[in-house]
Parts: sequence; C-alpha cells; structure tokens
Amino acid sequence: MAKQTKKKRKQLIAEKRELAMIEGILEGSPDGIGVVVVRLECGCRKMAAVAIDGEPASKVIIYRDGAESVCEKCKDDGGAFMRVTESFIHWVDPEPSEDEKNIIYSKVLGSTPH
Repeated sequence: MAKQTKKKRKQLIAEKRELAMIEGILEGSPDGIGVVVVRLECGCRKMAAVAIDGEPASKVIIYRDGAESVCEKCKDDGGAFMRVTESFIHWVDPEPSEDEKNIIYSKVLGSTPH
C-alpha cells in the first residue's frame, strides 16, 4: 500500500507542477484562452497557449518535471508526434462554446475531444 500512496503522491506533484506551468504560460499570453498540453511517453511535456482562432498565443515550451532539461529523445526530435501518449487543452474561464472548442481542438490537435 505504501507504493500506491507514493505513486499517487508523485502523480499529484506532477499535476501541480503542470498546473503551475499552465498558469505561467497564460500569464505571459494575454490572447490565450487555453493551453495545449501534450504528454510524451518519455515523461516530457510540450505546452503552448492557444488563441480563440486556434493559432498559437505563445511559444511552445518543452519541459520535464524535476529535470534541468528535457530528455535526449526530445532534444533530438523536439517531442515527435509518434511519442505522444496524451493531449488536451486546459481552458481558461470562461471557456469557449462547445462548437468553438471543437474547432480549436481540430485545428490544433487534429481531432475533437471524446
């Protein structure tokens, strides 16, 4: 049971760090209505603010929790699409309409959320 608690605690820390990164990106992106989060199999993450028209509202940031730099694979390929395990958009309140969200999802991530 101690392993499960430790693993769960580690996940919570990663989520808090991810939220801190999202807030920092939004703070520097006045046109941002959300942040695209792409999680890679190596543990690195790519993030960027997105504007209402689906265009980038910030530079893409690649980072890895608790590391001084991203992994070697990401240094080589910039976080290749083939290694994506999960992607989503963290929306700012008030969130866009469902139709707007679907258009932005399609433009940015190539599909609509499930």
